[in-house]
Amino acid sequence: MRATALFVILSVIWASHATATDFSSCVAGLREAAVRAGVSRSVASQALDVTQPDEKVLRLSKVQPEFKTPIWDYLAFLVDEQRVSDGRAMMRKYDRILRAVEQRFGVNRHVIVAVWGIETDYGQETGDSFLPHALSTLVCQGGQRTAFWRGELIAALKLVDRGDLKLSELNGSWAGAFGQTQFIPTTYQRLAVDFDGDGRRDLVNSVADALGSTANYLKRAGWRPGEPWMIEVKVPPGYSGPTGRKNRAALSTWAHRGLVRADGAKLSGGAQAGLLLPAGLRGPGFLTFRNFDTVYAYNHAESYAISISHLADRLAGHPSLRTPWPTDDAGLSRAKRLHLQKLLLASGYDIGEADGKIGPATRAAIAEAEKRFGMQPTGRAGQTIYRAFGGK
Repeated sequence: MRATALFVILSVIWASHATATDFSSCVAGLREAAVRAGVSRSVASQALDVTQPDEKVLRLSKVQPEFKTPIWDYLAFLVDEQRVSDGRAMMRKYDRILRAVEQRFGVNRHVIVAVWGIETDYGQETGDSFLPHALSTLVCQGGQRTAFWRGELIAALKLVDRGDLKLSELNGSWAGAFGQTQFIPTTYQRLAVDFDGDGRRDLVNSVADALGSTANYLKRAGWRPGEPWMIEVKVPPGYSGPTGRKNRAALSTWAHRGLVRADGAKLSGGAQAGLLLPAGLRGPGFLTFRNFDTVYAYNHAESYAISISHLADRLAGHPSLRTPWPTDDAGLSRAKRLHLQKLLLASGYDIGEADGKIGPATRAAIAEAEKRFGMQPTGRAGQTIYRAFGGK
């Protein structure tokens, strides 16, 4: 038994050493590949001075969502009153820049600011993963899309070599997106603009460059100046007609099918739009136009494009959604999520620090609290559990 145990221990040590050696060898290969691609050896060496993979990146790249986020939770978090208020303040602060960006690229300034707000909360949440380490981890240990990650890594280092950024400024998401509006490095290379005229395309520190580059992205994606992006509508009971973002028809046709604007006004005209019903017939409906598709191109998710489009409407002075979501347990704003965490801590649940972000520890605590209150344990931060703790 002792010999067997020793063999197991030695096998683990050998495997760990082999894995570390393989990783170091892979990173060394990446360093040489970057140099061959035109990155200076000094930048490549400094950036890839890494001896072990980033475990956080590996965990985040492989984790599966514990449950699918309902659309009402998604929008409650992303388009709350705080984000609307902060966005309007940012529009006042950067009014001159936004008007200049809008004039140059033709993209509506409310949409540009909405992208900024959804992506990083107006530059406050840009990510803390060091991109060279994150991307080298994905290449050498991720196991999938290695050619893609390698290309993003080399593109990031070229931005430093070109003088757009300092190496220490390459911090962002585990998947490589970074800056005020979260460009991946190849998109940064291709579409970033020097809007403030200082000779550098700096989407990390320059709000002007970030907003201008976002507008350039949307323009290249097909933005049509002066056209709408999304309108909320009501669908008649029992509607069984066409749906889908690409299944477009004229507004007059949608009116003939029984749809009206959310405030009851009639639809008219020849503008082409598709119908989205993210929560089914009982929830809000949205007619989406080609400009909606340019927002969709930013992240390829309809819920994401709806959130940006709705935030843009709110920033422009339009009201919140008129049709309620078909649920008796609506989602929580960031302020209420934070308050719920404080209530959990006060009740003795160990969730770490209250930060308004619902992670595994908070979900586990919510599930335990739900059982305590005689509810089905879901781990979801909704109005029901919030009210059970006395929240209003």
